[in-house]
Amino acid sequence: MVLSISGDKPNPRFNHAATVIGNKMIVVGGESGSGLLDDVQVLKFDQFTWTSISSKLYLSPSSLPLKIPACRGHCLVSWGKKALLIGGKTDPASDRISVWAFDTETECWSLVEAKGDIPIARNGHTVVRASSVLILFGGEDAKRKKLNDLHMFDLKSFTWLPLHCTGTGPSPRSNHVAALYDDKNLLIFGGTSKSRTLNDLYSLDFETMVWSRTKIRGFHPSPRAGCCGVLCGTKWYIAGGGSRKKRHSETLIYDILKMEWSVAFASPPSSITTNKGFSLVLVQHKEKDFLVAFGGSKKEPSNQVEVMGIEKNESSTGRHSALSKGPGRLLFEKRSSSTVLAAQLGTGSSQRSADSVARQNLASAIEQHGSGRKSLSDSLLVDPNSASRNVSHRKEFHHEEENRIAAKTARNLEDDNSSSPAAEHRSNHSDISIQPNNPVSKINAEMSSIFEMETPNSHNQGIGNVSVDNEDVVSPESDCTTGGARASIYQLYETKIAALIRKNGILEGQLAAALAGREAAEKNLSSILKSRQEMEKKLVDSVREMELLKEKLAGVELAQEEANSLSNIVHSDNVRLEHDVAFLKAVLDDTQKELHSTRGVLAGERARAFQLQVEVFHLKQRLQSMENRTSTPRKPFRVQ
Repeated sequence: MVLSISGDKPNPRFNHAATVIGNKMIVVGGESGSGLLDDVQVLKFDQFTWTSISSKLYLSPSSLPLKIPACRGHCLVSWGKKALLIGGKTDPASDRISVWAFDTETECWSLVEAKGDIPIARNGHTVVRASSVLILFGGEDAKRKKLNDLHMFDLKSFTWLPLHCTGTGPSPRSNHVAALYDDKNLLIFGGTSKSRTLNDLYSLDFETMVWSRTKIRGFHPSPRAGCCGVLCGTKWYIAGGGSRKKRHSETLIYDILKMEWSVAFASPPSSITTNKGFSLVLVQHKEKDFLVAFGGSKKEPSNQVEVMGIEKNESSTGRHSALSKGPGRLLFEKRSSSTVLAAQLGTGSSQRSADSVARQNLASAIEQHGSGRKSLSDSLLVDPNSASRNVSHRKEFHHEEENRIAAKTARNLEDDNSSSPAAEHRSNHSDISIQPNNPVSKINAEMSSIFEMETPNSHNQGIGNVSVDNEDVVSPESDCTTGGARASIYQLYETKIAALIRKNGILEGQLAAALAGREAAEKNLSSILKSRQEMEKKLVDSVREMELLKEKLAGVELAQEEANSLSNIVHSDNVRLEHDVAFLKAVLDDTQKELHSTRGVLAGERARAFQLQVEVFHLKQRLQSMENRTSTPRKPFRVQ
């Protein structure tokens, strides 16, 4: 929720830094729409009022008035009653990182005179405090080069020391988040490298000084940079952040003990946690924990304050439920997809089983048709219903003929001729209703009923019992029938046989079409099986290719890790060489100064020696002149 705070609100800003000391939140610097800021803003939680102390003077080590430079991308860490400002992009710029201390009681700044191997100036780095030691990692230098060096600053001796670790460490990055758990484990997450946004998590054990990459479990966090992180017990809350294309609104939770990610909740788009360059601190007020977010910029800089309460009793259950929603939904989707796949496979198997049953029925029909052609009498065994119908027809015919007279034979024949097409239709329907899937048995049943009437027993009895399917009545049995009646009966038989032969031809054509359809179905089935085998081969090949790609990806990751380790070694060697070169330059400068002074002394000595030579020369001349002036005895002149 958004807090309404009284007092003079600070200027809207982003890329600032904030920390909590007691019941106060200290906000330093940042960037507004017009430039960098150098003010200090204090939010008092007991009164919920803003106070600005940017107009006060600051003390230097020489007790002279001093003002901190305007800065952005810096870090602010609490240490007792002081807030320590480390690094950042400053105006004016500096070559080395600087450490400032703000005393909340005197409300004055002081510059810490650092010693040792001072790191180069940077912004977008992270600083965490372990007792009386500061740990600095990564960032971006003035040339926009990403860094992954690790340094320690001793707050007792004010000395910087580089830390050298083993294992595969994080790649060079900036705008990441860091946390220190139990003063033993340093956690680094996310950030941006030279070409992409990261979502990896690394851990450094200070007891062994070994880096290790933590595998992602639970919710899979998306790559993000510029996010803010706060450690509360064993839970690491990470809010906001994003990439060049998208800002993320969810607040993540990383359980350090379980080593699992989860989502606390997703903020609305109007929340300042979706802004760029906001700050996030942990405040303990009235035995409750709160996350306080301030500032940031979306389209314009903001100066709003938002608070999220952390319920100690309900936070764990809420996080577990949020965690179960993510993987549970994925598990449900996997199960549903596997169920659909199983249903499809079951449908395919049922279709194949139905095809096999149809092929068996078709084979049995062919066998029955073949046996019907060999012996028509055997077809009576195929269709017992037709035989029972013939017996019942015989009884009906015999009963009718006893009550009739020979004079009504002609009329009965006419009735039989008129009723024969309907009888055929009814017989067809009865046969179809009894055996719809076996047309061969119908042919055999009808033909057997006709040929049964022409057996030798029927000739011995005269004409014999004639039976036609389904109430088809032919001539009566009588020894006193005339030849005309017999001729008409035989004509009726011939018409019936011709009709059955035509039906047999039609059914044979249908059978041939069914056989052709069977062959086509078998061909289709074989083509489907071939395509299935080809698909299985392709699937096996794709699985092999996937395994090869996984192996290549593992090799690439190993190569990248080796490259990172090599870059770390090269960077450390470059730093050492830079220090050695600087030392040699200093020695060379001292040597040149000494040589210059020696040359001056030598020149003076030479001038003095020349003066001495001149004086000696003058003395010799004077000595000679004095010798010339002294009288000497002359020899007498002798004239010869």
